[in-house]
Amino acid sequence: MNRRKPVVIGVAGGSGSGKTTVTKEIYRCFPDKSIAVIQQDAYYKAQDDKPFEERLLTNYDHPLAFDTDLLITHIKELLQFHSIKKPVYDYTVHTRSDKIVPVEPKDVIILEGILILEDKRLRDLMDIKVFVDTDSDLRIIRRLLRDTEERGRSVESVINQYLTVVRPMHLQFVEPTRRYADIIIPEGGQNTVAIDLMATKIRFVLEHADAPFF
Repeated sequence: MNRRKPVVIGVAGGSGSGKTTVTKEIYRCFPDKSIAVIQQDAYYKAQDDKPFEERLLTNYDHPLAFDTDLLITHIKELLQFHSIKKPVYDYTVHTRSDKIVPVEPKDVIILEGILILEDKRLRDLMDIKVFVDTDSDLRIIRRLLRDTEERGRSVESVINQYLTVVRPMHLQFVEPTRRYADIIIPEGGQNTVAIDLMATKIRFVLEHADAPFF
């Protein structure tokens, strides 16, 4: 018997915690299932109405930076087996791109982002809520490498942003959401035992329509 709706898995955690690696490992565990990955980062608010200088000051680690209403609408559409047009955010101009990414309904929907557990409306749409818990020193190193290599930023600017914005926002908004998690995964994708246990639970629920999650 198939489930009446897709399984929605939320993967939260601080910037650089390894959320993407965990998501990839879940994906790898289910080669026979269709999986859609929705990144919260794609749902940053459009800022076309602001001058570029003002966009540069955007606090991307604050809940108000996200168009959560649109994200919720899209998840609900996928749960009703309707396709969506996922937005694309362009960090070079600090606003939403004109491009979109079509996403079809899948057996499993993985919602990944630093603040996906912050909004109760989003949490209520999730079947399994995961928090990836990684030490702050590893998270800043990973963020430093990502932003300098992939986003063309200087080491000084990344460190300054981390100290003035990322760390305070993590302590205020991200870290408190771990209490909502059903599963906490220390060290992210390197924790193969936790990944395997979660995959086993997801597989069981997929195969048994009326099985409880927890």
